[in-house]
Amino acid sequence: MEHTTVSVDGHVLVITLNRPAKYNALSLTMYAEIGRALARLNNDPELRVAVLCAEGKHFTAGVDLDQWAPVFGSGKGMPEVADGIDPFGMRGERHAKPLVIAVQGYCFTWGVEILLNTEIRIAASDTQFQMLEVQRGLYPCGGATFRLPREIGWGNAHKLLLTGERWSADDALRWGMVQEVVAPGEQVARAMDYARRIADCAPLGVQGVLRSTRTAQAEDHETAVAEMYRHLVPVMASADAAEGVRSFIERRKAVFTGR
Repeated sequence: MEHTTVSVDGHVLVITLNRPAKYNALSLTMYAEIGRALARLNNDPELRVAVLCAEGKHFTAGVDLDQWAPVFGSGKGMPEVADGIDPFGMRGERHAKPLVIAVQGYCFTWGVEILLNTEIRIAASDTQFQMLEVQRGLYPCGGATFRLPREIGWGNAHKLLLTGERWSADDALRWGMVQEVVAPGEQVARAMDYARRIADCAPLGVQGVLRSTRTAQAEDHETAVAEMYRHLVPVMASADAAEGVRSFIERRKAVFTGR
């Protein structure tokens, strides 16, 4: 049974968690479906950005722990996805095009961790976040220990990670973990607004931004600068760069093709 639905809206891939009766608890099936959808995003030249959202009152209440406990205890990390990539971006190939997320209600454990692996985050005002692993006898292993201190500060992150304390959408906005808080029910539409604005921009330029910001985060300054200029060369030689110059001269909106 599919736990995720995938659709296309123009140049936007929409990935929807669709297990509301189980509060979108992450199953192994759902994990693989998300991974394959992100690989599709990377490999389809017509797709420029993705939106991750969820059916029902809650984005997710957590994982199917009975399924995941043996995985966590194996020492091998997250399972590999056939024809897919790691949705948490912890190893191997990552999504190479922007990912916008819309969350509501409960956004617990892996929900926080996948949010931290996205570029733009929209939260409904009723969203409650929680990393409750330490209350269940384990600790987060999908990226929160790596990313949350960097996103919201060392002390704020440890207050949450070491206690399992919940925090609100307003807290997340104040800390910079999400970019907007909207009325419940409006989060997906707002995420789609951002996605369409991204899709209107030059795809090679957008992907270049994401590559450069990730390199700057992971590498030393000199390496990041060298990589930025090296990857800029083919972008400047692209048809889209020429279109950008023409549109500027002709005082019109550019129409980009990704070539």
